[in-house]
Amino acid sequence: MGLEKINQKDENVIKAMGAFGGGIASSGAVCGTLLGAVATISSLHSRGNLDEKENPRMWAASKKLIKEFDQLTEVFGGSNCRDIARTDWSNKDEVRNFYSKPDGRKQHCIRIVGDFSFTLGQILEKELARLEKP
Repeated sequence: MGLEKINQKDENVIKAMGAFGGGIASSGAVCGTLLGAVATISSLHSRGNLDEKENPRMWAASKKLIKEFDQLTEVFGGSNCRDIARTDWSNKDEVRNFYSKPDGRKQHCIRIVGDFSFTLGQILEKELARLEKP
């Protein structure tokens, strides 16, 4: 969603982010939703090579995202996948339960992805407007 918002489409970027699910390669660490959002901000403001300069807005916008994500996930006790999903991704039974229970932990992840996508969209709109100003 974020790449569409900033009018970028690169299948290699999407592929590179594939292992973010389950909290970085199903480790339960940082939620892939946050990682993907920060990667989108980087796509907007970072440099493509060492000769270019990074826009310092990258850091401010990323910090804003992290703050918003921390507030959104506070109810779960943290922003890591293990806090939100409470699933051991190496345990086939827990993974099956996560995906099969209609009222299970998966609903928390779906809500977070939706709510945070909205937040990312708002932040991206502000960042794009700043880039358009002379």
